[in-house]
Amino acid sequence: MEKRDEAGEYHSKDFEWEFLQNIVENDPSISHHLHHHHQDFSKYSPNSQPWQDFHSRHSSGKFFKERRYLLKEFPELVSCGENSKLLEIGCGNGSTVLPILRGSKNITVYACDCSSEALVRTKENIDRAIDLVDNFHSFCCDFSTSEFPNWLACDRCRDKFMVNHSGGSEGMQVNYKCLLNEHCIGGVDFVTLIFTLSAVPKERMPRAIKECFSVLKPGGLLLFRDYGLYDMTMLRFEPEKRVGFREYVRSDGTLSYFFCLDTARKLFTDAGFIEVELEYCCVKSVNRRKGKNMYRVWVHGKFRKAF
Repeated sequence: MEKRDEAGEYHSKDFEWEFLQNIVENDPSISHHLHHHHQDFSKYSPNSQPWQDFHSRHSSGKFFKERRYLLKEFPELVSCGENSKLLEIGCGNGSTVLPILRGSKNITVYACDCSSEALVRTKENIDRAIDLVDNFHSFCCDFSTSEFPNWLACDRCRDKFMVNHSGGSEGMQVNYKCLLNEHCIGGVDFVTLIFTLSAVPKERMPRAIKECFSVLKPGGLLLFRDYGLYDMTMLRFEPEKRVGFREYVRSDGTLSYFFCLDTARKLFTDAGFIEVELEYCCVKSVNRRKGKNMYRVWVHGKFRKAF
């Protein structure tokens, strides 16, 4: 019962976002969250090292729970056709990849992260949970500063990459030139951005999303879930943790941005995507010991690349 509740709570809508907006914007004690602020880069270093350190500290893999609810939120991952391909960006310790691999035998998952430490944890967790996985492949990439390797967007390049990788070479480091010159065929059917974009510096987000667009097949879907405006975690940040408007740095040096629907919509449509779904997912939980309501807000979105 507890597992079913855990899987379902992220799929529910306990309150309207405008209800929380009214509370927050009329509370003077948290007004520092509402105003524009010049970014102070001295408070953090915008590179992958904080995430390397993060995954080293949480090497047990128990810090994140499996996101089983994603198969309810994104049923396309379960009903997809044979030989579908998915790119999971920011795979962390595999909390998104694992339920996808369990839920669909038709998907081949390519997972990347800016942290090589995270890729080690992902592989370890998958090997512990699933026997004989042959439809999972990982590589290191920071999509906010680097291009994805060509083989992601080209079937023939991908075949060559897989031959090199299965043969034990350093295929993950190779960026093959497209064998088809200007006419690259292929790409992935799905891209998942699950609590990843919020960790990218705001000024890098447009470039990162264009990278996602570049490796999707025509008609492919980008599936998005991330922190929403006025989420409980946003309101807990102290004023000195702000490094920009709705952008904060944690004590470990990692970033967290909180999206409103308009910001998310503009980022994706400016990159060429067509909006399919976009809404707040609002969940209320109660701290019975303290007698406090806790309001969680996430942004849920689906965006398609035009045919």
